[in-house]
Amino acid sequence: MAGKHVQLSRRLKAIADMVTEGNRLVDVGCDHGYLPVYLIQQKKIPSAIAMDVRKGPLSRAQEHIRQYGLEEYIQTRLSDGLEGLKAGEGDTLVIAGMGGPLMERILTDGRSVRNSFSELILQPQSDIPHFRRFIQSEGWEITEEKMVEEDGKFYPMMRVVPGENVHSSLKLNVDSFQKNTSVKASSENLHADEWAEMPENPAAYTLEEAFGKYLLQEKNQVLYHYLQRESRIRSQILDQLETAPKAEAVTARILEVKEEAQLIAAALAEYEG
Repeated sequence: MAGKHVQLSRRLKAIADMVTEGNRLVDVGCDHGYLPVYLIQQKKIPSAIAMDVRKGPLSRAQEHIRQYGLEEYIQTRLSDGLEGLKAGEGDTLVIAGMGGPLMERILTDGRSVRNSFSELILQPQSDIPHFRRFIQSEGWEITEEKMVEEDGKFYPMMRVVPGENVHSSLKLNVDSFQKNTSVKASSENLHADEWAEMPENPAAYTLEEAFGKYLLQEKNQVLYHYLQRESRIRSQILDQLETAPKAEAVTARILEVKEEAQLIAAALAEYEG
């Protein structure tokens, strides 16, 4: 199979496109190892380290790497997050297909190694507004965002680079960052396939944290389709709640859904004009 090229899903292809050419790749949670195989085959990267905390996925990645004859270019390591990596072993770090809280733990526990990378390509599958805030609170800057739809599921992803203080190991004050949240925000957190339940404090996030600064600026059409769908769903939910027996929980949920609908409407308004 050495002469055959691997085919990526739309989600993985979008992630691959965000990787800077010539960079050494580290793929955490590599699963089948298709991403590093593809990037090596395309001659976009010189080498890669594929890591996973589970032996099963890592074994499958090793098998695929052998099938494509790329053992010389791709290392595999059994590792919990960044534990199996030393600072300076890669230029681009990819973490995709995990929940936001797990990714935050990996990036926090491995902060010293993380800060040695020139870019991170991240695709969290839950708690997106909180994850965006976390990235900025750690001194990293989101420079590019994409969102793709595949098989009815929505996948947001981002490219982030270190701010001027990251490589000097200056940690930003998270509390002061969290105070700067003047815009009503996301009622919901973006999962790989749907928005999650509302966060405990839906007013805590800005519109950009909720939906993505660059997605809104470029009037991303995938996000637009998602927002339209969610707006229709909120209308249907409100219709059902309005006819439900009156109770404190129902009233609270109506207010909650109305907040969600208002936030979605605010995002849709960005597409006007």
